[in-house]
Parts: sequence; C-alpha cells; structure tokens
Amino acid sequence: MTSPRRTKPSRDASAPTIAEIAERIAARRVDLQLTQQSLAELAGVSRSSVQAVEYGTGSVKLGLVVAIADVLGLNLDISPQ
Repeated sequence: MTSPRRTKPSRDASAPTIAEIAERIAARRVDLQLTQQSLAELAGVSRSSVQAVEYGTGSVKLGLVVAIADVLGLNLDISPQ
C-alpha cells in the first residue's frame, strides 16, 4: 500500500510573504521613530527578537510577531480562504 502524496498548498497571491511582513514591520517602526531596542522594551521581547522579525530570519514564534505588531498598531489578519 502506498502512502498518499503530499501536494504543495497553493499560495494566495494576495497574501504577503515573510519578507514582505518583515519589511512592513521595519518600515512602521521607522515611521514611528522607534529604535529596535525601544520597540523590544514596549513589546516585552528582546532586541535580537525584533531584529530577527525585521530581517525575516531564524524561527520566530507567532506570539512574538503578534506582540510586535500590536505595539506598532498593525493587524495580522487570518481569514478563511
């Protein structure tokens, strides 16, 4: 018996990529004239975590992104397809 093949999920072209989310977070921080350190303090995370989110590197927990987005006044929207 063969196992079912996994198919690559289709990507919604309107959904932003990790790089685009990172870019928007960094731009919003700069618009608000916040340093990475001050944003980190306001969000209750480390500066290196803010840097990782802004560069889109490493594995970042969703809760961390939510905390940063909240401080920046950004919404993360998860809608049904």
